[in-house]
Amino acid sequence: MNTTTTNETITLSIDGMSCGHCVQAVTKALSAVPGVRTKSVTVGTAEIEAKDGEAAGQAIAALQAAGYPARAMATDVSVSSKPAGGCCGGSSKAGVGAGAGVSGSTSKGGCCG
Repeated sequence: MNTTTTNETITLSIDGMSCGHCVQAVTKALSAVPGVRTKSVTVGTAEIEAKDGEAAGQAIAALQAAGYPARAMATDVSVSSKPAGGCCGGSSKAGVGAGAGVSGSTSKGGCCG
């Protein structure tokens, strides 16, 4: 019986990140997921090792709960990203530099949301 577990490396595309605080919040959310090891987190992406597909799904769910919608990126497909709401006013309803008080926004989560 083979009990060896091989972790799969997965790159996640994460919306709503715009600063170092977002990176910290995403790192914290991922570190709380059993069966997931965070390899790196930068604004907009994270590279994780997951023990199985269920753990990867839990990582994506944890990010969603923290206010950062995420999806696994296909390795052979170019993924374009558009700015999303989230930390520090990335909402399209806000003017440049307006993150401190975006009224009328239904966006929840993110580090400032």
